[in-house]
Amino acid sequence: MQRNRLGKSEHSLSRLIYGVWRLADASDTSTAAVRNKIDACLAQGISSFDHADIYGNYECEKLFGKVLKEQPSLRDSMELISKCDIALISDKYPQRRVKYYDTSSQYIHASVENSLSHLHTDHLDLLLIHRPDPFMDAAETGAALDKLIDSGKVKHLGVSNFHVWDWRLLQQHMKHKLVVNQVEMSLLHTTPFTDGSLSAMQLDSLAAMAWSPLGGGALFGNSACAIRLKPLFERFKREQGVDSDLVALAWLLAHPAQIMPVIGTNNIERIKSVSDALKIEIDRESWFEFLTAATGQEVP
Repeated sequence: MQRNRLGKSEHSLSRLIYGVWRLADASDTSTAAVRNKIDACLAQGISSFDHADIYGNYECEKLFGKVLKEQPSLRDSMELISKCDIALISDKYPQRRVKYYDTSSQYIHASVENSLSHLHTDHLDLLLIHRPDPFMDAAETGAALDKLIDSGKVKHLGVSNFHVWDWRLLQQHMKHKLVVNQVEMSLLHTTPFTDGSLSAMQLDSLAAMAWSPLGGGALFGNSACAIRLKPLFERFKREQGVDSDLVALAWLLAHPAQIMPVIGTNNIERIKSVSDALKIEIDRESWFEFLTAATGQEVP
């Protein structure tokens, strides 16, 4: 499995990342079932697991953590990523009146402590601020994040869904470097390739993670975009014997920015084969064929 380094450190993430956000939605959420998914990932070299405190109404980290509690040695074979700052309306927090963002020092540190406890680990390999907070005090947030690094509870820091001005404001108030920005990217959502987002990430040395890399499955439905893409997927099926979902991932993987797709399926058979996306060859002209079909128009 290819790996991407985090900033200038010796630490890295697997090129493909398994996202646990649907873990609590599975028909079987037993510890054995979760362990099977983890093992299927690790067998392919997918060692990075993407969490957030809110996933599964605050349950997914707990489900995953039960596996690590039973088999602590697994922790040494993986990188744990989590996110915080979204405060959901939930039965877990009945006092909340509205969904909001919280990048206060108190909230961030409480969230990390919860994640560490739920995941049965003493550190996160990567912590992301989940969404830009319009009420953020950048100095307070930056100091809180630096403190987590200094304490050893978090090894690396990043953001998610941030625009360049958002992460640069935060970075200005930090001594440690932000190393990742996780944004929506897929054939269904191509704007980061053309609005400067991906370029800005490369300029500021932020690795690019892609959430919803298959457009939530909409790439293979009956939308206009899916209908335009279907002949291309069928061509790759004929020529390389590969399924459409793997081709859609390969399209992201082909980009020189070394994008890291976050895969969120609960289907164990799909998990077992997902690394085959790294074997698919997509040349420059084919990449633009997909872009043209996805957007419905040729490049200017």
